[in-house]
Amino acid sequence: MPYAETAPVPALTYPPARRSDVVEELHGISVADPYRWLEDPDAPETTAFVAAQNALSSPLLDALPERPVFADLVSRILHAPSVGLPHERSGRTFAWVNDGTTNQDVLVVSDDGAPEADLDSRVLLDPNALDAEGTTAVTGWSVSPDGALLAYAAAEAGSDWRTIRVLDVATGAALPDEIGWTKWVEPTWLPDSSGFLYWAHDAPAGATFSDVTEAGYLRLHRLGDDPGDDVTVWHRPDAPRLFAYPDVAGEWLVLRYAAGSSGPSDLAVRRLVPGPRGLDVAEQEVALTSDARARWSVLGARGSRLVLHTDDGAPRRRIVTVDLARLGEDDGGPVEFVELVAEDADAVLRPESALAADGLALVYSRDATHRVVLATFDPADDGAAALTVTAHRRAVDLGGAVTVADLDVEEGSAVVHVRTASFTDAGTNHRVVTSPTPKHTVLPTPPGAFDVGDVSVTRPRATSADGTEVPMFLVRRTDLADGEHGPRPTLLYGYGGFRLEANPEFRAIFVAWVAAGGTLAVATLRGGGEYGEQWHDAGTKDRKQNVFDDLYACAETLLADGMASAIAVHGRSNGGLLVGAAMTQRPELWAAALPTVGVLDMLRFHRFTVGWAWRSDYGDPDDAADFPALHAYSPLHRVRDDVAYPPTLICTGDHDDRVVPAHSLKFGAELQHTASPSSGPVLLRVDTRAGHGMGKPKDAQAAEFADQLAFAAHHTGLVPES
Repeated sequence: MPYAETAPVPALTYPPARRSDVVEELHGISVADPYRWLEDPDAPETTAFVAAQNALSSPLLDALPERPVFADLVSRILHAPSVGLPHERSGRTFAWVNDGTTNQDVLVVSDDGAPEADLDSRVLLDPNALDAEGTTAVTGWSVSPDGALLAYAAAEAGSDWRTIRVLDVATGAALPDEIGWTKWVEPTWLPDSSGFLYWAHDAPAGATFSDVTEAGYLRLHRLGDDPGDDVTVWHRPDAPRLFAYPDVAGEWLVLRYAAGSSGPSDLAVRRLVPGPRGLDVAEQEVALTSDARARWSVLGARGSRLVLHTDDGAPRRRIVTVDLARLGEDDGGPVEFVELVAEDADAVLRPESALAADGLALVYSRDATHRVVLATFDPADDGAAALTVTAHRRAVDLGGAVTVADLDVEEGSAVVHVRTASFTDAGTNHRVVTSPTPKHTVLPTPPGAFDVGDVSVTRPRATSADGTEVPMFLVRRTDLADGEHGPRPTLLYGYGGFRLEANPEFRAIFVAWVAAGGTLAVATLRGGGEYGEQWHDAGTKDRKQNVFDDLYACAETLLADGMASAIAVHGRSNGGLLVGAAMTQRPELWAAALPTVGVLDMLRFHRFTVGWAWRSDYGDPDDAADFPALHAYSPLHRVRDDVAYPPTLICTGDHDDRVVPAHSLKFGAELQHTASPSSGPVLLRVDTRAGHGMGKPKDAQAAEFADQLAFAAHHTGLVPES
């Protein structure tokens, strides 16, 4: 395949943007913020700026010769028929499906006890019918334990704000229950299905999509009640930025208290007790931990024993139990956690692990690839304080290099549903029966899946600045993977934060690039969770520069070893920060840069919506000890005059209330202001009626990905095949 010669881009005349004289003194440093006015997303001046930027970028992107091929590719990938993971509840099976014709997936239900739902099952909820524009999405859902009710959370225009509504599963009829101004927590049902817990917030008094959002209230809603009468189960006005995440396990409500997105948490329990209208939450609370020494997640309960996943004393994580029936029997000393599954020396035990009727489905990540192992409880367990598992464990054959994208077990069930994905597989559902006769079934997939063809996936390594080995996934079409074809235009993706893993994953933007003949590189950077807590910790706070250095090592290895002819760097959210740092620290490495919904102002990220929760990873700009590192790498504050920055396409949404659009708007305005004659074009692409990306309609996704891929191809020299 020939390479395109990247055509010279004529100098652009960027829309004028007013520069104010705002300067702040921060820890003895004068910091200019000339585009602070762009922080008000609804101000006429901001909306005019956005309109002018789109008026510049839209025709330029539309005219890229590579765009029609990518528009067709990503549309076919996104609109392939799909059936999501089955969820069994009291004889009914639920799944999200798409026949390939709708912008949003549809929730269907099988009422006859069938082990799977498919495209022909009864439609229970169609998000495509929720509004005429198609920008309302279901971003949270939960079926009651008795299978009779569906509580779902709908968000408009990509916002994190959600409204909870309830459907009768048998009839599909909407119940009168409607709860507004909710976020984060899925509706968490009580075991008797009489009501659910949710996070409530006061209605915003100022800017709906940018004002700081405190942690809010944990409330209990009874079916049929006025939400104004809902009981507040937990609220800490003295600690407005402490989250309390609820889990129901047996006859207990377990609360996980955390002050950040990826920081440690504490545990407390309250008993669920009979009340006049169903189960109530007891007021008395017993703390299981109080020193925020570790991270915890709740797998469930077996009798009085709570089963927990944790990194307490185990950077690669383990599973422990605690006997809740014995609380209060001792002299007030520390609660005893008994190890059930020990830390693995070579793999990370993932929190997606689950409790089944007779044992555990353990999800392990080894070198960023997942596997599932079944561990059975010892039949000799006689109700003692600690559970035990048998020495014999059975691996589930999930195929090659895959990611466990989803896993579900109905409480008390011996059936485990697992959904896997890879760079070439959008999703395969597995049904695993653990007892009495173990059985593994791969469920059928609907015809029409996108076929990228034969693909080679390898795992090269790079060496970072401090000597740390940094792995990558390298994905290429097999017919282009040998040395005869030479280095290829390469899309390099990274994230590196918040303990999230960069695994084999089917993303339309990845698959289209590979299908078109490009090389995809996915970097396993520090800050992620691929190798346990030490790997994550090495990429946080004043160690964040390690993440950027890891990325540069990958890029240099790709170029030096003849794997890449030119590199377009891409990342979303925290990955958008990665791209912003990369292009301002090492601009010479990149043929193109694609920062998307990125955190780009590291001195003010904590002043909007829930940005304050990210201090667990980034540090606190208001802390004099954390400020120097943040100021040193903050992409917005590293932009300089007379630097040749790479061609840059910045994408955001005007309703993004996770990472507010001001990050991208200010960064784009600053780059355009300082653009040197040798810099590439700086384009801002702002989706209207769109947010951080969750629930984005498929047509809108296709348009964004086509623009990004065409831009990357144009500037790296990739000629996509039609």
